[in-house]
Amino acid sequence: MPQTPPFAAMFDSSGYNRNLYQSKEDSCGGLYYHDNNLLSGSLEALIQHLVPNVDYYPDRTYIFTFLLSSRLFMHPYELMAKVCHLCIEQQRLSEPGLDKNRIRKIAPKILQLLTEWTETFPYDFRDERMMRNLKELAQRIASGDEMYRKNVQQLLQNLLRKLATVSQYEEVLAKINATSTDRLTVLKTKPQSIQRDIITVCNDPYALAQQLTHIELERLNYIGPEEFVQAFVQKDPLDNDKSCYGDRKKTRNLEAYVEWFNRLSYLVATEICMPVKKKHRARVIEYFIDVARECFNIGNFNSLMAIVSGMNMSPVSRLKKTWAKVKTAKFDILEHQMDPSSNFYNYRTALRGAAQRSLTAHSNREKIVIPFFSLLIKDIYFLNEGCANRLPNGHVNFEKFWELAKQVSEFMTWKQVECPFERDRKILQYLLTIPVFSDDALYLASYESESPENHIEKDRWKTLR
Repeated sequence: MPQTPPFAAMFDSSGYNRNLYQSKEDSCGGLYYHDNNLLSGSLEALIQHLVPNVDYYPDRTYIFTFLLSSRLFMHPYELMAKVCHLCIEQQRLSEPGLDKNRIRKIAPKILQLLTEWTETFPYDFRDERMMRNLKELAQRIASGDEMYRKNVQQLLQNLLRKLATVSQYEEVLAKINATSTDRLTVLKTKPQSIQRDIITVCNDPYALAQQLTHIELERLNYIGPEEFVQAFVQKDPLDNDKSCYGDRKKTRNLEAYVEWFNRLSYLVATEICMPVKKKHRARVIEYFIDVARECFNIGNFNSLMAIVSGMNMSPVSRLKKTWAKVKTAKFDILEHQMDPSSNFYNYRTALRGAAQRSLTAHSNREKIVIPFFSLLIKDIYFLNEGCANRLPNGHVNFEKFWELAKQVSEFMTWKQVECPFERDRKILQYLLTIPVFSDDALYLASYESESPENHIEKDRWKTLR
């Protein structure tokens, strides 16, 4: 079986280079090139370009880009059905007296295409119709040779294992959500005696930053590349006004990850507003500043941003007497790093630095790049909004999708990093399940720590009590 190269190697600055696997038909056939880069094509021609034959195998960047973007125009199961049909028709795989030699020539290529699809977009196969088509095509290939039968079995086993793992992960998430939301209501008012706080559970800010990185990498790892595109599915005007993904979305790992960011911000605010004594609150603020700094050093920008957001929530930022006791120089540096002005220029520079470090890294620790996720989604959203999916002649605007795939494939590289730190179950349990205050409870705790200063605050306090 041909090996698939790592994601980082896929996209160079020029995008897709057709010379790698040039075949006779694609210079016309409904595809439009400029300087050897594929710029647009009819949907039919692009599907045809995905299907290997005896003399041709599509470029890997093309496979990723087309599988990623095609879902804006048709369901993955519809694409799968077309690919299977073309493979069977073109290679005459449905003929009764099937020539073993012909199967031997084409089977490895069809298998390789199916391998890339199942490895990169496994969630597509949570659809029965996808599975049926996959098994049917795999059966036809396997009938030719014992070796291919083994390869097909391996492919199906790997896929089923991935799908089982994601189902388990979703169950765990559902459990965590159930426990943490049930207990939210208990904390409507500020409890006087807190059983545990973050510093008693983990008094070392470096250890906490490492456990946060565990959670981030685990949640990143489950996000499928297609989830970025599905987030923006709109109606395709040439498709009788039906949206491709209106009816079923297979996963919500992307939403779960955004929820984690919000939870971490509220956890930080809760831990700061809870202590009764001013010096304790100041100590918690300084602790989180150290955690955030270590997140920055690790390359965990998502936790860093969540911590900074938690500290900037108004129930926390209004605690002037508490902040007066804090050495804020380190916090000012972090705020400067995450400053949103000039489209997050400072953060983007730091992210590029981390991405460079990751490319030449010798250890997993140096490979870690966890982007500020909401901004990544926003960038991809604006790229999607800024260009049409189709050109006036009805062609698919493939130039746009190269750019989209480039951004998503960078993320794919980052999400595959193994976390180098040891897991600490006790700390992880606390971070994921300890109840956090709602907005109202945060304000209440904040006003009880430092009295309201003006009419608006006083009125709010009255209402809350």
